[in-house]
Amino acid sequence: MKPVVAVVAPGSMGAAVGGRLVAGGLDVLTSLDGRGEASRERARAAGMRAVSDSQLVEADFVLSIVPPGAALPFAERMAPRLRDAGRKPVFVDCNAVSPETVRRIADTIAATGAPFVDAGIIGPPPRAGARGPNFYASGPHAARFKALAGHGLEIRVLEAPVGAASALKMSYAGITKGLIAVGTAMLLAATRAGVADALNAELAESQLALLNSFRRAVPGMFPKAYRWIAEMQEIAAFADEDAAAAEIFRGASALYERISLDVAGERRETRLLESFLSGGRPR
Repeated sequence: MKPVVAVVAPGSMGAAVGGRLVAGGLDVLTSLDGRGEASRERARAAGMRAVSDSQLVEADFVLSIVPPGAALPFAERMAPRLRDAGRKPVFVDCNAVSPETVRRIADTIAATGAPFVDAGIIGPPPRAGARGPNFYASGPHAARFKALAGHGLEIRVLEAPVGAASALKMSYAGITKGLIAVGTAMLLAATRAGVADALNAELAESQLALLNSFRRAVPGMFPKAYRWIAEMQEIAAFADEDAAAAEIFRGASALYERISLDVAGERRETRLLESFLSGGRPR
């Protein structure tokens, strides 16, 4: 019998994952409580079926795919329903949170009697005709999540405890999104100093691959910056034993907060970045 999967919430990643599972032949549930019209349209387009929070726990798997700051509150919101459920679904936390945060989520879910899986998503939302993203899973129940690999998800089980998948996600995101933060900060600094053209020319000559990466990644960050604020704080918490490393990511969080405000406001800095990156075509 095919499993029923609940995916919360139908943001860009959640809806794409739901759509991939629907294409894989599964019934996919979601919650639209408090969601805007864009989320509702994404859910409809993906073929997801909207139900109440109480009905979510009737699924075989509940995949939590929410902004990092909402991960623990969502688990706490679902805990009473999971506690009352006669047949417990596997609760899979797929969020960009630190090992410390995911262990708090795991404790919340474990108290309900539901199996818990720590998962980290690496890669962009699923697209038709393309593989990925990769779901890394850890914890004693991680192998149960592997059941969804036959329905379109790329799932890699780590023989490791809860926290390992989140640690991998934090490490990967710290590198990729950290580099975007560094690039953003220095492109703006060069522009303020009046050396943008010279920096652009030097990067094109000596660091073309890096420049081309920034040409794609920096503008692509603009609509996501608001989601990366809390994620950088989670990475800072992950790196907390190294005070200097943690400070880097607290700074990245502040930078992404500023960019998100700029995107919603005058777009002064984002236009400067677009101007810097518009010279020449990526190769």
